[in-house]
Amino acid sequence: MLDVKDLRNAADRLAGRFRSLPQSRLRGGVAQEGLALARDLAAQAQRLEFPGREVRLMPDEGVFVIGDQITVAGHELAAALERRPELAEVRDAAVARIELAAKRCGL
Repeated sequence: MLDVKDLRNAADRLAGRFRSLPQSRLRGGVAQEGLALARDLAAQAQRLEFPGREVRLMPDEGVFVIGDQITVAGHELAAALERRPELAEVRDAAVARIELAAKRCGL
């Protein structure tokens, strides 16, 4: 089993920050970065869980649900990686991607 606690924690931490942002900040471009992150994490999880199947794009449901989308996508990727200890580098890259998104958003 691969330890994915850091991935879950990073996703939850960033999601919490997104949930606390005012609407004006979300509309100022931060939401696009968050959605891009959530879509990336979700796509990675799908490729691991369903190899060969077409990846479904996470929908844009509005700026107020981006935190939830980050949490769901991060936890889905963590669940997919947990059973794949040989993919520690994918976990580490996902954590780095989350940290980069936080930095880009000033969070």
